[in-house]
Amino acid sequence: MGSEQIGQGGLASKAKPGKATILALGKAFPHQLVMQEFLVDGYFRNTNCDDPELKKKLARLCKTTTVKTRYVVMSDEILKKYPELAIEGCPTIKQRLDICNEAVTQMAIEASRACIKKWGRSVSDITHIVYVSSSEARLPGGDLYLARGLGLSPETQRVMLYFSGCSGGVAGLRVAKDIAENNPGSRVLLATSETTIIGFKPPSVDRPYDLVGVALFGDGAGAMIIGTDPVPVTESPLFELHTAIQNFLPNTEKTIDGRLTEEGISFTLARELPQIIEDNIEGFCQKLIGVAGLTHKDYNKMFWAVHPGGPAILNRMEKRLDLLPDKLNASRRALMDYGNASSNTIVYVLEYMLEESRKMKAGEADCDWGLILAFGPGITFEGILARNLAI
Repeated sequence: MGSEQIGQGGLASKAKPGKATILALGKAFPHQLVMQEFLVDGYFRNTNCDDPELKKKLARLCKTTTVKTRYVVMSDEILKKYPELAIEGCPTIKQRLDICNEAVTQMAIEASRACIKKWGRSVSDITHIVYVSSSEARLPGGDLYLARGLGLSPETQRVMLYFSGCSGGVAGLRVAKDIAENNPGSRVLLATSETTIIGFKPPSVDRPYDLVGVALFGDGAGAMIIGTDPVPVTESPLFELHTAIQNFLPNTEKTIDGRLTEEGISFTLARELPQIIEDNIEGFCQKLIGVAGLTHKDYNKMFWAVHPGGPAILNRMEKRLDLLPDKLNASRRALMDYGNASSNTIVYVLEYMLEESRKMKAGEADCDWGLILAFGPGITFEGILARNLAI
C-alpha cells in the first residue's frame, strides 16, 4: 500500500484562541489502481457474468459518474483465494470481514503516519483518536488496532464511529472538534478507512442499483490532526473549525438503506436522493453561515468543501445555490481521481482545496470563510463553518 500527505500552510497567529484547527492531513491507498475505462470488462470477467444488457448499463454509468481512477483492495489474488465472493447468494460475511478488518487497519495506519509526519510533532503527543469506518465489524474495533499499530500510549482516549457512511468523515471532524475544544492542549487523530469488499457482489438483473456502486465507489484511508492553540513554528494550522452542526431529515431513513447480511453489506440508494439534498441544502447552509454574519449573497465568495456523493448531487447543489463552476472544483477533482471513497473523501477534497488556495496570489481570495459538508444515511446532513488559514 502507498501513502501520500499534504504539507501545512498559514500562520499559527491567524487561528482564534480556543478554536479547533486542522493541523495536518494525510491519506493512503491500496496498491490496486483501477482505470475507469477498463473497469467494465474486468468486473464482468471477475464475476463470470456475460449479460450484455447489464454490461451496457455499467458502461453508461461509468461515464456518467465522471470517475477516472480509483484504488481498490480487491485483487486477482483475493478472488483466487475466495472465489465464493463472486458467487451469487453465497454466505461470505466471515471471509469479507477477515479481508476488510486487516485492510482498513493497514490503510488507517499508513494514512495516520503520513499525517503525523507532516504535522511535525511526536506520535506520543496524540491524546485522542476518533476512528471512522463503515467497512469493518469486530470487538475490539479498529480504533484499538490503529492505536496499537501506531504505538500510541494505552492512555490514549478513543472514540469509534461505525456505519456513518458518506457523512462519517465530517461527523468525525465534528466529534474531534468537540474533544479538542473541551480538552485544552489535546491533539486528536481522526482516521477514516474504507473498502468496498464488504459489499462486492456479482451483477444481477434483480439489483440494477448495485451497478451504481460498482461505477462510483473507491477504497482508501484519510487522516487529520485536530487541536486548538497551535504551537508557533512547530504547528501550522490549515483550517479553523468554527461551528459544527448535524441535522437529519425525518422520514428519509429508507433513502440510503444498508443492511449487513450473510453476503456482506447490501444497500440501496433511492433515485430521489439528489433531489432531497437539493431541496434541503440551502436552509442547512444558511444556519451555518449566519453565525459568521454571511448570507446567500456571499456564496460565491466562500470556499465549498463538499463530499462528492456523485455528480448529480454536486450539479444540483451548484444549480440550487447558484455557485460559480469553479466553486466545487476540489470536490469534482476528488471524485474524478478517487471515486466516492465514503468517509475518506472529505480529506481528499480538503487537500485539493489547499492546493488551489496556495496557487492564489495575495489578495485574490474574496473570503476565508467556507463550508465543509457531507450527506449520509438518515438522511443526515453534516456541516462545519470553517476558515481557510492557508489563504
